[in-house]
Amino acid sequence: MEKQKVADCIALLEKEYGIPRPDEEEPVDLLVKTILSQNTSDSNSLPAFAQLKSAFPDYESLLRASDEAVAQSIRRGGLAEIKAKRIKAVLERIRKEQGEICLASLAGMKKEQAMDYLLRLPGVGPKTASIVLLFAFGMPFLPVDTHVFRLAQRLGLVEEKANPEKAQKKLERMVPSDKYISFHLNLIRHGRQVCHARGPRHEKCCLQDCCAYVQGQKT
Repeated sequence: MEKQKVADCIALLEKEYGIPRPDEEEPVDLLVKTILSQNTSDSNSLPAFAQLKSAFPDYESLLRASDEAVAQSIRRGGLAEIKAKRIKAVLERIRKEQGEICLASLAGMKKEQAMDYLLRLPGVGPKTASIVLLFAFGMPFLPVDTHVFRLAQRLGLVEEKANPEKAQKKLERMVPSDKYISFHLNLIRHGRQVCHARGPRHEKCCLQDCCAYVQGQKT
């Protein structure tokens, strides 16, 4: 029953938004970009990443720079001082353990090993690690950000009392692995455009017929 509901949701979202086909990303770039996205929106984090790459031609030069210089380059992304220290700590750990600032070795690991490795990096949690492993390595993890979490609860796919980690494990069992990217990206798009945290636009929602939140309001 739940898997059929998920299949219906995926089909409706793909009919509305299409099947997303994201570009391949270099793993370390994606990791840094995802750290910058923590606690802010893409409209802030993406320009911050562009400014970071403009300020430092490579990650070795970033590591040689002061924390203040790195923070200044990512100021637009918010929490600049915290994120600057976090990014430098992550890059230093990768260089120490890999011999270079590169995550290519993760491709040869089992998915659980790769996840464990990323989770040991400073400031990297399940969502950040899952994004890197799914989008840079094609490993079957389903990242749960604030939009995915909110919509999964409203759809009735996960319990209201669940936390994002439990929600991810449940969704990974329900969603076909070849649809993780589509489900993740289309739910985010739907959350941004229609299913807002406050004042969701029910009249524009393509998921009304399978949404527990909407059905509950109708009764």
